Amino acid sequence: MPSGRPHQRNDPSVMAGRGTALSVVPRPGLIARIWHWRYESGLVAGVVLGTAGIGITLGPGWLITTTVAVLATGAGTLTWPASRRYLIARAWCVITPHRIRTGRTHAWVPTRDGRLPVVLYTVPADFGERVWLWCRAEITGADLATARDILRAACWASDVRVVVNDRRSHIVVLEVIRHVPGSGPEPDDGAGPGEPSFHSGLGHHWPLS
Repeated sequence: MPSGRPHQRNDPSVMAGRGTALSVVPRPGLIARIWHWRYESGLVAGVVLGTAGIGITLGPGWLITTTVAVLATGAGTLTWPASRRYLIARAWCVITPHRIRTGRTHAWVPTRDGRLPVVLYTVPADFGERVWLWCRAEITGADLATARDILRAACWASDVRVVVNDRRSHIVVLEVIRHVPGSGPEPDDGAGPGEPSFHSGLGHHWPLS
């Protein structure tokens, strides 16, 4: 009878095993859900509180005027290319962590007790987004590199590259590539065509030196 964790999480022969078939990723708790949806919750709360505050203190007339002004400002912002690119990049920084959590679950990248890597934060990049993950014990950068195809599809991206650091191997950066920057050659990371960019040592974008 097979025991222990599979060496390749996405291997079909492993997925058919009893250990994998019986493994269940638990639903996140209340605090985790609040953390996962903090941006959306803050936006909804801000809109509701702002609407209620203006309507109660200034009256319906000011509420209508403020709503029209906000919509006009938003429409004007979206027509300006620089601001539109900024807003789209920030929106992807909110969407991508949700997609990565979904991809990790389906790629079977939890610990033995079903806990997933923690998404620390996401920042925009010229090619897409960089996502910092805190890998729990039993999870390595190699596990995420094995699940790269599933993560790429889950993130609706052209590619996903895994970047690890020898000094802090529990921190892994996922580079979610949505488009190739228009200027400058891509850095030579030693990976062949279609292979993950699996670095070691201090990368040029590593912020924790």
